[in-house]
Amino acid sequence: MIKKIHKALSNPRILVFTMIWLMVLVILGTLAQKDYGLYKAQQWFFSPWITWLGPFPFPGAKLTLVAMFVNVLCFTLKTSFWSFKKIGIVTTHLGVLLLLFGAGLTAWFSSEGSMIIKEGDSSNFISDYHDKEFAIINKDEDGIENIITISQDLFKKGKIIESEDIPFKIKIIDYYTNANMIRRDQYFEENYKGLAKNFAIIELEDNIEPNLNQSAINFEIFDSNQESNGFYSLLLEQTIPQKIRTDEDIFTLILQRKKTYLPFQIKLSDFKKVLHPGTNIAKSYSSDVYLKDEGTSRRVLIQMNQPLRYRNYTFYQSSFIEGFDKDTTVLAVVKNYGRLFPYISSLIMATGLLLHMIIRLPNIFKARKRKSG
Repeated sequence: MIKKIHKALSNPRILVFTMIWLMVLVILGTLAQKDYGLYKAQQWFFSPWITWLGPFPFPGAKLTLVAMFVNVLCFTLKTSFWSFKKIGIVTTHLGVLLLLFGAGLTAWFSSEGSMIIKEGDSSNFISDYHDKEFAIINKDEDGIENIITISQDLFKKGKIIESEDIPFKIKIIDYYTNANMIRRDQYFEENYKGLAKNFAIIELEDNIEPNLNQSAINFEIFDSNQESNGFYSLLLEQTIPQKIRTDEDIFTLILQRKKTYLPFQIKLSDFKKVLHPGTNIAKSYSSDVYLKDEGTSRRVLIQMNQPLRYRNYTFYQSSFIEGFDKDTTVLAVVKNYGRLFPYISSLIMATGLLLHMIIRLPNIFKARKRKSG
């Protein structure tokens, strides 16, 4: 039974079909990217296990890569495959397995976001491009901030959110990925509070570039006696945050991009930009930063084609924000555990092909001699 399963899984046709299907997914994703943007194309064709084309389910890129990995692994484990004459082919297959394994690490565990730092300031967190979170902040007697975050996955209509660390409950009314606010025709004094007093949130179509979406949330707060404290609205990273007063504390409510905190800090010492002659268009720009980690500090220059790589994170010089007195740098940050796998696997595959050619050379020379003789 096991031999039959192994024989079926090691069938070379599986590799051919999965490669063809991957090419189809790449074509579909490329076409969809034009009208719907890169992020949605990734979510439709490359991130899910199952891709829906109309009412019909098809394998997504993840499932296709897993099938390809299992097929190559089973083929490589065949006992008849392991011999000195086939050492080059075996090495090449091992390189392919390593490449697919690295692709899996990238697909499942990679993340990306941005770090925004003003000259003279430091930062130790990354803001996600796509995911949002609801932050509830209050300060203790020593002035230390206690932060409770609510994941975007919980932003579902009617969802009740409660915690032992906050003396009230939050009921989600609506969450919009992209929205705008309009002034209300009437003034609601009793039920609507904060931003919701004067403005109503309206839903908009998602932007092709997800990082340009202005998310918003409507919610209701209940006190410890289960009585409604009113309806509130929050826009993504709005200038004036919403504050809730209780008998003992003041809580600040913020809708923000999901933050990932780092075990180190980056301080922007100086931001430099070079303009094209006679224009205000930037030709190049760079960030002179200090990387602080566990009591040590070292100076690093991040340029457009010279990123900073540290602890599986890569910091790219993405853009900047001009200020009256100080500029602000915008660093694109990517965490990718599989970054080195393509380089290593390519070297292994090249070595395998070279070994295969060297081993085959004597047979090629003998065949030529027989033909010439």
